[in-house]
Amino acid sequence: QVQLVESGGGLVQAGGSLRLSCAASGLTFSSSSMGWFRQAPGKEREFVASINWSGGRTSYEDSIEGRFTISRDNAKNTVHLQMNSLKVEDTAVYYCAAGSRTTRWQDYAYWGQGTQVTVSS
Repeated sequence: QVQLVESGGGLVQAGGSLRLSCAASGLTFSSSSMGWFRQAPGKEREFVASINWSGGRTSYEDSIEGRFTISRDNAKNTVHLQMNSLKVEDTAVYYCAAGSRTTRWQDYAYWGQGTQVTVSS
């Protein structure tokens, strides 16, 4: 049974930083592409970032503008999302997903339960 467990969300002031983590089990993590998505209230789930199995290829949503960095540690079956210079509009539930590198949430087979990120002004 595949499990993805996110952690690291919370409340932060605009301009601050947070580091999200996603611990994976039940899958061959070292060969799995991973992604982060987010969903704000009343909005559709949107792509944030993805990373291939080795960590050598990453992709980001355009509005991230270099503020976020996705990384992975295959020895610990963990993927991270370092978020810097946070903006109020980054407020959302952030989800970890496994199985693809695309920007389409429909292409991912497994999902975590999500972690809330709230950025205050």
